[in-house]
Amino acid sequence: MPIKPKKSLGQNFLIDKNIIQYIANIAEINTKDTLLEIGPGTGNLTKELIQKKPKKIIVVEKDKVLSEKLKNNFGEKIQVLNEDILKIDEENLSKDKMIFFGNLPYNISSQILVKWIKLKNLNNICKKFILMFQKEVADRILAEFNSKNYGRISIISSWKMEIERIIDIDPNSFFPRPKIKSSLLVFKPKEKYFKLKNAKNLEHITNIFFNQRRKMIKRPLKFLFKDYEKVADDLSLDLNLRPQNLSNLTYYKICSYYENHLSRLKT
Repeated sequence: MPIKPKKSLGQNFLIDKNIIQYIANIAEINTKDTLLEIGPGTGNLTKELIQKKPKKIIVVEKDKVLSEKLKNNFGEKIQVLNEDILKIDEENLSKDKMIFFGNLPYNISSQILVKWIKLKNLNNICKKFILMFQKEVADRILAEFNSKNYGRISIISSWKMEIERIIDIDPNSFFPRPKIKSSLLVFKPKEKYFKLKNAKNLEHITNIFFNQRRKMIKRPLKFLFKDYEKVADDLSLDLNLRPQNLSNLTYYKICSYYENHLSRLKT
């Protein structure tokens, strides 16, 4: 009986054999690698990854019917977790650094990415991410400041990761056929990145700024700091700019300033 994709789970199965082989090849998998695949669906990419003979493959599939099918098809070649990736503790999945793969569900792709970037020990958990997104989401992830696509996901994604667009993928490569193109991105953890006390503060800061992206930055600064003019002076911020005009680094500096501000309030 054929598997019917569930719209509620954002399922669009990758069926293009050339793209599947391409993804497996660019990963440069060796026999010491542990792989984590999110949303393997019918196992089209999983099958190709097995051919690379990695040390271990862990797949996370929320759909119970599909997870049972994966167990039946691949047996002990893979470890199948019938769970929600948003609720899984990646730090306890493996002692080895993992290569993350995913044709991420369109409806929660940004949530998944942000969750991973927020991991405290990301550099010890992840070797790289090889992920597919809707092209418009990929455009936002890669956007530079002063552009219309620049926003929260651009700033959070580039905080700890070097990101590269590999290819755009035609809708005909999927079943069911989505309405727009997808993009394959590779993320590699940075050896050095701007240190913050808590990633949730960066989420908070960017949320406040970009909820009012058409307003000048005076308004969100005033919301965050009583002495917002001093903050602007200390950080050399032009209060007439808008949120999309501030660089990634500027947001990290604002976040750090905010964390120090919170620490002073507690003492």
